[in-house]
Amino acid sequence: MIPVCHLAELPAGESVRLDTAPPIAVFNADGELYAIDDTCTHQDASLADGWLEGCLVECPLHAASFDLRTGAPTCLPARRPVRTHPVSIENGMVYVHLTAEEEGTAA
Repeated sequence: MIPVCHLAELPAGESVRLDTAPPIAVFNADGELYAIDDTCTHQDASLADGWLEGCLVECPLHAASFDLRTGAPTCLPARRPVRTHPVSIENGMVYVHLTAEEEGTAA
């Protein structure tokens, strides 16, 4: 489990980037929290710097869009999905959960 921030520090429509390896972005999409790998699969760009609309985030470089619920790209130029991660809230703190395999790479 990786602590992200207090829930109050992540208002609806905002995101936060975790400097893990690979980086992870956590989004508050209208009150629902989602975590995905932060790097666009089309080209190196931070999705946390993109535009959030509902459950979609648009890459700031070439307008590739990803569904935060599944990680799937919704339009070109991206063709590969980004990895998603479970999110939980405990005592007002937001956490991202990694698999055992991922925990070995997160720093």
